[in-house]
Amino acid sequence: MMGVFSNKISREELKEGDHIYSWRTAYIYAHHGIYVGEGKVIHFTRGAGMEVGTGTFLDNIVVSSSRSPLDTPCPRCGDLSRLDGVISSCIDCFLSGGDLYLFHYDVSAVFFLAKARGGTCTLASSDPPADVLHRASYLLQNGFGIYDIFKNNCEDFAIYCKTGLLVFTSLSVGRSGQMASILAAASAIISSPLRFLTTSVPGLSAVVGGMYCVGRILSDMGMRRDVIKVSVESLVAELGTSEPVAIREAAKEE
Repeated sequence: MMGVFSNKISREELKEGDHIYSWRTAYIYAHHGIYVGEGKVIHFTRGAGMEVGTGTFLDNIVVSSSRSPLDTPCPRCGDLSRLDGVISSCIDCFLSGGDLYLFHYDVSAVFFLAKARGGTCTLASSDPPADVLHRASYLLQNGFGIYDIFKNNCEDFAIYCKTGLLVFTSLSVGRSGQMASILAAASAIISSPLRFLTTSVPGLSAVVGGMYCVGRILSDMGMRRDVIKVSVESLVAELGTSEPVAIREAAKEE
């Protein structure tokens, strides 16, 4: 039974096709992946060398699941420190010393808002495990594009594997609940005209909290209207195209 306060699970509870994650750097950021069975996880990473980064302080916060060059190479996976893109590793390398959590799908709006931290659940429904495993395995062989913390990160990868949904607007900031919650918080504080209706701290807190909840709900993959279902084969064929029209046309062929 999923809990409001924690999504932590044991390894014995894992099922093939589960979307799992583990918190990094004092719970600032979580690394996401798809459990494919036999103790293996397919996930999207920048690599410990951080060849593709943001050029900001976030590079020191958002670390990949790959072990650093200073660690002893994993006896099962070898040295993963310089790998990037979509990789397969054992669950120990994926967790990198952290705890194991299960990302939940098809949750109610009440449950979604009760989980104040983004990147732990979604209103969107998951596809059957066979479809999830097919997408993850196909992307392992063909890639998921260039890692971008804001538009194409590990959570985006896992959500796509689970749902097959893509955002087709060029103004989007990926599918990641973590990034969506950050933007929702910033928008609530900066752009809400309602903040001028009250000068009291409790009143302002209520306004900001309300705007934050609205922002999170509207940006969730289960609520957005700018998402389409795209097969993994079409996605890989269009990875080199930045125009949303190309993705829409690929989806029409499904």
